[in-house]
Formats: sequence, C-alpha cells, structure tokens
Amino acid sequence: MGSASGGIIGILLAAGRGSRFDPSGAQNKLLQSLDPVIPAQAGTHAEAMPPARSVVSTSASNLLRILPRVIAVVRPGAEAVAAELSSLGCEVVICDQADTGMAASLVCALGQAPDADGWIVALGDMPRVAPGTILSLQYALAQGAGIAAPMYRGKRGNPVGFSRQYLPQLLALQGDQGARGILRQYPVQEVDVDDAGILQDIDTPGDLHQQGQP
Repeated sequence: MGSASGGIIGILLAAGRGSRFDPSGAQNKLLQSLDPVIPAQAGTHAEAMPPARSVVSTSASNLLRILPRVIAVVRPGAEAVAAELSSLGCEVVICDQADTGMAASLVCALGQAPDADGWIVALGDMPRVAPGTILSLQYALAQGAGIAAPMYRGKRGNPVGFSRQYLPQLLALQGDQGARGILRQYPVQEVDVDDAGILQDIDTPGDLHQQGQP
C-alpha cells in the first residue's frame, strides 16, 4: 500500500435527496446542525462545549482526519453542500445520475481515483462514525483485506473499505443498493470497533439530537 497511485482514498456519498427527513424538500438534512457530542469531562461552561457543525461537514471531517484525500459526491443543484465540502478540503464531484441510486454516485467517485490502492466508502448522513473506526479500516486494507467492514456488538455498519481488486465489481454496480451485493457475494473481514456511530444515520429530525448507543 501507499504506492504512487494514491494509497487509500476516502469516498463520501452525499448526493441523496433525504426525502424521509423532509418530504417537502425544503430542508436538506446534510446542512442541518448536529448536536455536538459533549466530552465526559466537560463542565457546564460554554467554552467547554464543542461548536455545532452540519451533518455533512462532520461526516467529511471524520474522513479527512485519517485520509489525505477524500472525494465527495453531491447531486446537481446542491451548491451549499458542495461549498461546505470544498471548504473542508474535499474534492467535490457532481453526479448527474444521482437520482438513479447510490451506485451511480459511487461509480462517479471511483472514476476520479481508479488507480487508488483502495477506497473507504462513507455516507454523508452518518456523522457519528469515529475517526478511529476509519483508521481501523484503513489498517485492515493495508494489511491485505479485500473488503473490510466495521462491527459493533455483532452488527455490521458503515463505512466499508474495498481494495482495488474489487474495482470491476464496484464499477458494475447499479441502482440504490450500493455495494451491498458485493458484501453478500465476497468474503468480508469484519473489524470489531467500540463505535455505535457505525449504525447511526440521520434519517429524521429527531436523529440530529441522538447521542450514545443506538
């Protein structure tokens, strides 16, 4: 790993409509402020409280803390999402076929880094994934795993890492199932993590305030 072709690349899928969060489409869930996680040692003073950030900015920042390159996929017309991600240092790609399903967004991102050694595919609406989990997946890929997925208390979650040997299968994906079919068909190295965030996405307004165990 770590060749001149690019090492392990982060992919952030942030091109969904989020219709369950707001069926009217007036509020983009990715831009909503997420309740900050309060450190256990924090007091009641305002200066001890971490600042609130948007859902997508938090998701992207978790990847960027571990991976030197992150490609973020957004839908056409999502200028505000694109601007936030670009300001953080992500390479932003607009996927014109985003409405056909998650697979189109993934294929769009892979087209920007087909020579990478592997990819860690994360979701823009899962901001509570710990950076340490991403580091564990990166390590698993570097040690030769073909596919690496995090496990919390016996449940598999996101993000998921893929080595370059699965590029043909990833590029052939279609529809809204993402890479689930590949996970069912090929061996997966399960990586145990103490991270409930791998199971927590932002699906409804109430999820913005959820902390702790799922």
